[in-house]
Amino acid sequence: MEKVILKNKIKLLYKKAENNLTSFTIGFNAGANQEVDENLGVAHVVEHMLFKGTTSKSEYEINKLCDETFGFCNAMTNYPYVVYYGTTLDEEFEKGFEIYSDILLNPSFPLSGFKEEIEVICEELKEWKDELYQFCEDSMLYNGFDKRRIKNLIIGTQESVRSITMKQIKDFYHRYYVADNCVVSVTSSMSLKQVSDIVEKYLSGFDVRLVNGSESLGSKPKDLYEENKPGTYFQYRNDMQGAKIQYCFPIHNLSSREISALKLFNLVFGEGTSSILYDEIRTKRGLVYDISSKIKNETGIKLFTITLGTSHENVSKAIEIINNEIEKVKELKGYFHKQCIIKLCKSYKLRRMLAMEKSIQVSVSLCTYEIMQGDGFEIFTEFKQMESIVDEEVMKVVKKVLVNPTIQVLM
Repeated sequence: MEKVILKNKIKLLYKKAENNLTSFTIGFNAGANQEVDENLGVAHVVEHMLFKGTTSKSEYEINKLCDETFGFCNAMTNYPYVVYYGTTLDEEFEKGFEIYSDILLNPSFPLSGFKEEIEVICEELKEWKDELYQFCEDSMLYNGFDKRRIKNLIIGTQESVRSITMKQIKDFYHRYYVADNCVVSVTSSMSLKQVSDIVEKYLSGFDVRLVNGSESLGSKPKDLYEENKPGTYFQYRNDMQGAKIQYCFPIHNLSSREISALKLFNLVFGEGTSSILYDEIRTKRGLVYDISSKIKNETGIKLFTITLGTSHENVSKAIEIINNEIEKVKELKGYFHKQCIIKLCKSYKLRRMLAMEKSIQVSVSLCTYEIMQGDGFEIFTEFKQMESIVDEEVMKVVKKVLVNPTIQVLM
């Protein structure tokens, strides 16, 4: 694995692969978190508009070339980043990279089709609300926070999206789609030199105004983090039979070592069919079909969550049991001994490596970790820190995190 800084300050992360595939990701610190003084959803609209055409290609030509060149390609806007990614045969890498470079460097932002694309995004917003677990989480974030960007959807609201202007789109693009705000990650059996030569060839013309210091990225995101509003919030819909429940606990005040300790704890508490939550609520009592807890450590999100579905009759009982189990795990003593930590580290490493089986997933993870953490290769090195964690550290972080939750019930 290698990291190279190109002449215009673009970061290139390279990982050798053994097959005849090349996966690459081009990412920017240009997600929804950056919408300081902009309409909600403008970061996502920019992503959409980049595919509407370039100075040399129409939208149809872009779509046709992508179908011919990529086995898989996509783009995604999150709160902390936006990424453009795809997989080609090694021999098609240059062609694929040229297509995406043209999209990112030379967008035409045509007015024709602009209103139609806004309508497409509004339809996407409707579909987002159809997924009940997602809707429950969105409601939880809306009720649990006053100022944070995650209070509202990445793609914004119907009102905010329909109010976005072409000027806002262009301003956001010119502010954040610049060289030293860009990370490229490539996994390939091609050599580093072959890869870097291609990346340099097509991205050397990327705007370097930031490098020269003549412009800034603008205001830093305000209210990126705040403490949650504890309590239980209920929302009702007529189109569902059961109930969805989500808990959240902020973890933005944890160090990287504390996050590692929390990851080890979560393997015991809420991951897998032998976890405490699954065993107590599903196996022993049959109150749910599935239940799990998750660490969301992305910049601007930083939450520990518990998610489950149950019948509306069992909502109160499920919440009571979860609250009891939370208090019980705070009293564990000596559980996370050395042998236990070693076993959990192996389990975590296995799950992480399984998640990285696809080269495109490796590429996307390298890029997003580099944008958020400043070290994309942390996805392969964090196990070393985990192995040195002791019982006292785990229990200290459990008692620090599992207090005053925001609980959302959708039924």
